[in-house]
Amino acid sequence: MRKIYFTAISLCISQLGFTQIPNLPTVSAPQASGLGNYSGNNFGSSGRSSRNYAPTINTYQNRSNPTQQNDYARQQSSSRNNTVMQDIERDMAEVREIQFREWIENGRNMHYDLPSLSGKTGTQSYYDAYNKLTAMDSDNYSLADVNFTVENAYYENKRDLNGFKSGIQKTAKQLLQKMKERKQDTESNVSKNLMLFEYFSKDMKLGGTTHKAFEYDFKDYMGEKDYSKMFVSKLLKTGSGQCHSMPLLYLIIAEAMGTEAYLSLAPNHSYVRFMDDEGQYRNIELTNGMFSTDTSLLESGYIKSEALQNKAYMENLSKKELLGMAYFDLARGYVKKFGYDEFVGKVIEKALELYPNGLAPNMEKANVSQARFAYVMKNLGINPEDRRDLQRIGYFPKAIEQLNNVNQQFNKIDELGYTEMPTSAYESWLASLKTEKNKQESEALAQKIYLYQLQKQKDKQQQEAVRKAQEQKKKDEKPKYFPIDPNKL
Repeated sequence: MRKIYFTAISLCISQLGFTQIPNLPTVSAPQASGLGNYSGNNFGSSGRSSRNYAPTINTYQNRSNPTQQNDYARQQSSSRNNTVMQDIERDMAEVREIQFREWIENGRNMHYDLPSLSGKTGTQSYYDAYNKLTAMDSDNYSLADVNFTVENAYYENKRDLNGFKSGIQKTAKQLLQKMKERKQDTESNVSKNLMLFEYFSKDMKLGGTTHKAFEYDFKDYMGEKDYSKMFVSKLLKTGSGQCHSMPLLYLIIAEAMGTEAYLSLAPNHSYVRFMDDEGQYRNIELTNGMFSTDTSLLESGYIKSEALQNKAYMENLSKKELLGMAYFDLARGYVKKFGYDEFVGKVIEKALELYPNGLAPNMEKANVSQARFAYVMKNLGINPEDRRDLQRIGYFPKAIEQLNNVNQQFNKIDELGYTEMPTSAYESWLASLKTEKNKQESEALAQKIYLYQLQKQKDKQQQEAVRKAQEQKKKDEKPKYFPIDPNKL
């Protein structure tokens, strides 16, 4: 994406006034028009005075000198031709002026919104999904419901919600049962996150079958050819996904297990964070099944300080912000299937209401603004790639407003700290996470968290044993009452 510039030349044009069409000076000679080629037009009009271009027969006195007679005839002919040409030129200038005025009037009265795509099959499912999302409590909702709503819109409401949720609940119960079998603390947030991490990164016996570790799908991982590659349902079906679907599935199962984890963002990337027993947030990189550090994220070279200051990257998304990203996903799915119209803008505005500093929804707003401006420029016959031609929007205040909106949105993205990360750079960065050094660091960190959690669990068991012993001691030390038989007194 890039900015579109409208230079100061337009200011001179705009000073002619937007409320009325400026009076143009009479063109003294025919010139090439920037509004189009009118050479094929019929310039005659019954609505204005017509000129007679037929030669006028003039009489002149006989000249005794033949040479003088010839010169005089040539002069008369040239004068008549000049008069005819001047009349034609004035008529052509008048026609150009009329057509120019019509162009301005039509341009000011035309629609400046993107045409609706509601007539296309499948759009209604997206309208339904939007209504369902807006009916949810942004502070208290089920991520499973939200994710299903977004993906089901793409499949035109043909997916089974109960089947999806029952599968999630089944996995959550199996993982909790696995923890009980291992005598792990099912109330510990850290223990449950470690179990989830293992479920994603390692093969595991679960419910009598072997669950295979999820794999990264390197084919079309951005969903450019097949947008369903971004979906959790595709990950569950094939066992392979990417940095969009894997973290979402992790959070959905975490929700079902009653544990806390958060989505965090980086350039072209998302990952999971949770707090360990020492009060530190740990990064889970599901694309390679490793714990990662903040340093490894910064080493990509595409995280600017402005993005960190605006909390656009490497921060825990709140419930509202996570829902804002769901609206963004809904908009992207719509664009992939149908293209841009004002519905996309409506969805993105809702996303930004929940997540104002989100780079993804802000960039999509820029896309909508740019698509809208391009549509208007096409209808006006203005080439926005040609700076000189672009100055003609000075006659159209709404077009100027749209152009300003485009550039303002790009400026906001810059201020938030966005830097484009090429696909090759992203793939290189992902590969760099798999170095032996990073693997060793990940294993060491996982072992540290596990041992700390194990010790905490032992301490908890000891405390529980002490508590029970103290309760038993109190029972033993409690004075006993022996009833006295009065017959024995």
